[in-house]
Amino acid sequence: MADYIPGPDANFQAWQANFVTYANANLAALGLVAADMTPITSAQGVWTTAFPAHVAAVNAAKAAKQTKDEARSAYVAVIRPLVRRLQASAVVSDAEKASLGITVRQEPTPIGPPTTAPIISIEVGNRLQQTLRFVDSATPTRKAKPRGVIGVEIWSKVGTTPPANENELRFVAVDTNAPYVMNFDSTDGGKTNYVWMRWVSPTGERGPWSEQAQATIAA
Repeated sequence: MADYIPGPDANFQAWQANFVTYANANLAALGLVAADMTPITSAQGVWTTAFPAHVAAVNAAKAAKQTKDEARSAYVAVIRPLVRRLQASAVVSDAEKASLGITVRQEPTPIGPPTTAPIISIEVGNRLQQTLRFVDSATPTRKAKPRGVIGVEIWSKVGTTPPANENELRFVAVDTNAPYVMNFDSTDGGKTNYVWMRWVSPTGERGPWSEQAQATIAA
């Protein structure tokens, strides 16, 4: 059953005022005497002093918070331009920036060209089609590419003799996720597909060539 005494202070304030007023006006009808109301009116006096003081304090706190927030916003607005000057200044060292408690910008570390090579395997399945798989020579049991690599360059020569050098290769694609499926013309059936690969970075830097892989194209 709900409590007859309201929870919110403002509601309780109205309720208690009505209670005391009605009780004092109807003592005899309620079977009360003035002495019965003495502790009630005494406690009421303390309450009616404390409640307005609390309301005033809350309102003052809200006003103080708004003043504080506005002061901080204005303060930050004049700090930021100065910090931008300090960040851009050639005479302010990183140690001085750290002492000021402002961000010390870190220059990105160049990744550099790849240093490892892919390991290639070729699966001969459907007619005029081969599936190329590749892993990194440093982590041959994992499928992950080396750090800082966007994908692998695939180069190929289709013929009857291996390429003497990279100048005889034809660029096929940059593949970002193994496997890569190569499709061939009908005239390539029975010939050999010679494949070279190398890792490439997002900036276009290339790593060393892989060992050559080769497989006959199913006719």
